[in-house]
Amino acid sequence: MSGASSRRKGHNYERSLARELKAEFPNLDIKRGLGQTRDGADVPDVEFPGYWLEAKRQKKCNIKAALEQAREAASRSGRPGPLVPVAICKDDRQPAIVAMYKDDWIRLNKPAQNQTNADMDSLYTKPA
Repeated sequence: MSGASSRRKGHNYERSLARELKAEFPNLDIKRGLGQTRDGADVPDVEFPGYWLEAKRQKKCNIKAALEQAREAASRSGRPGPLVPVAICKDDRQPAIVAMYKDDWIRLNKPAQNQTNADMDSLYTKPA
């Protein structure tokens, strides 16, 4: 795949992911990031409050490299508050995979520390 075709594939995935997340979280300001701000600072591929989302759509994604790219960009972003680096990667003809660092996952799930197994099961059980 040519460089332009590969970039177009990636941009299309970013737009698609932004639309999907916006549909799931309609009260949040979610949109595709547009490369760089006027001051030259990076922006995430998809802007989602509290997170730095790096979206990859390739024949075979390197999810570790994508997560590291998100971590580096989030740390130098200068945006207020902590940003959780997240990589959302989709290989050709495969479902998307979401990756984050374990310490971030634990911190995000701390509110569940006083929940029981039944409480947690009810949160994650799909409705019939």
